[in-house]
Amino acid sequence: MTSPAARTALDLTADLPVSALEDFYRDLHRHPELSLEEHRTAGKLAERLRRAGYETTEGIGGTGVAGVLRNGDGPVVLLRADMDALPVQEETGLPYASKTAGLMHACGHDLHVTWLAGAAEALSAGREAWSGTLLLVGQPAEETGLGAARMVADGLYERFPRPDVLLGQHAVPGPAGLYGHTPGLILSASTDIDIVVHGVGGHGSRPETAVDPVVTACFLVTRLQTVVSREIAAGESAVLTVGRVEAGTRPNIIPAEARISLNVRTQSEQVRERMIAAIRRIAAGECAAAGCPREPEVTVGESFPLTVNDAETDRRVAAVHGEVFGAATVLDPGPAMGSEDFPHLAAGGLPYAYWFVTATPHEVWDAAPGDDLTQKLGAVPSNHSPHFAPDLSTLAPGVRTLVSGALAMLG
Repeated sequence: MTSPAARTALDLTADLPVSALEDFYRDLHRHPELSLEEHRTAGKLAERLRRAGYETTEGIGGTGVAGVLRNGDGPVVLLRADMDALPVQEETGLPYASKTAGLMHACGHDLHVTWLAGAAEALSAGREAWSGTLLLVGQPAEETGLGAARMVADGLYERFPRPDVLLGQHAVPGPAGLYGHTPGLILSASTDIDIVVHGVGGHGSRPETAVDPVVTACFLVTRLQTVVSREIAAGESAVLTVGRVEAGTRPNIIPAEARISLNVRTQSEQVRERMIAAIRRIAAGECAAAGCPREPEVTVGESFPLTVNDAETDRRVAAVHGEVFGAATVLDPGPAMGSEDFPHLAAGGLPYAYWFVTATPHEVWDAAPGDDLTQKLGAVPSNHSPHFAPDLSTLAPGVRTLVSGALAMLG
């Protein structure tokens, strides 16, 4: 027997305006906007929230949106969608591909906004079936890790009801129609680090008169690969990626400095601190070995927190998803190395559940090479790929996941 939350969710989403949601999604996809520049996207979402009867405010933390629907006594439930796109040139060939050169919704945030808009309308239309308060948040700048914290700092929970629980979801690769729940750690922490190697510039014909920071940077990049393989225990999960190396202006000029940017992914604060210490030590050692005139500058930059689901909250949401979609569709993928700033919305330790919605079209998944899940996941377009194109068949289910999750928490 299904629970009241599952039955009500199915009733409220039985006649979703799928065609209108598809049009809304395509419009958002055609007009991607970078972090903290989501003015059009925020306006489109705010318009849908107002039309559905929510008290709606824009401009929170820059371009954030909040919609409040008070419906009697009961808990306050926050539903969140991130809104920003990426500096990626789209290569999907879709008829509704991005119209802005160099920008693309390559992470599915346009799908998230559409899901939130659909859930807002369904929950408002069926308000006789639940009691409590909904706080719907359109969050900017997830990709830079700044948006959630900016909204909280701008008085999100002073200006609007403080939630008792937060719910969020994300589109990911995988055959469309699966829902990934992990009761605990589900996403890793991420930390950006910049290194400046100081050398002595000179003419390319006389390297003996210079201290070449390019050579030192190359040794440094190679040596940094030993941090995970030789300094982190095999049972720990960690990733170190050097994403940018910059130096020089011309082939025959030895530059005075080289810059390296890298990203560290960890699943514990202890491992993060150990890796940062190792990076500082290795950078200093390589520069000393090369005779650099100054110690390197190592700057720890933007960070994303660990995403750790409240186990009981996630269990309740996973249970209702199993009832709505079938028990076989709900799985525990375990912790992923990706990162999110969603936990910043849980300021003060608020409980939350965050889950995945697989969105790869079945024809793409079936055609992908590989004999198992891991091989196929490596072959289909992933988040941040210029070919990332979620299946529009996930529009209605993605609305249903939010509606059923909210109803499992509301009175």
